Amino acid sequence: MADDGTAAGGEDAALREALAAEHAAVWGYGVVGAALPPDARGPAVDGELAHRDLRDGLAALLEERDADPVPAEAGYELPFPVLSDVDAAALGAALEEGVSASWVALLGAAEQPAVRQLAVDALGAAEARAVGWRRAAGRTPVTAALPGLPDS
Repeated sequence: MADDGTAAGGEDAALREALAAEHAAVWGYGVVGAALPPDARGPAVDGELAHRDLRDGLAALLEERDADPVPAEAGYELPFPVLSDVDAAALGAALEEGVSASWVALLGAAEQPAVRQLAVDALGAAEARAVGWRRAAGRTPVTAALPGLPDS
């Protein structure tokens, strides 16, 4: 199904956006892990693996639909310098918040129940990871009432 402006096309476009966000999260988790001491890298490794699985699943889903998956970029711009473990945790939270926004957008465009369920599950998992990162970064509140939606 090509992105032709139909409902399926809108769903495919939102799937591509989620895939792009997952590519960025996988890349970003490399930075998070590199900035953490070796004994504190477990959550970064877990996050990266979760996003790799989502990325690979989204790419496969798009290929099944004959919709071209977006490729990963060679690198991504960080929202701020990562110079400490607190910065790394803040980046982890930012990565999860970024993918949450893409999953919310997919919820708005989803036509198929399986796609909606994928988005709901991914959104919940992203918020669960974000809570840990916010806590580690010293941010409050640690939970988002409506993950993936703008604060205002």
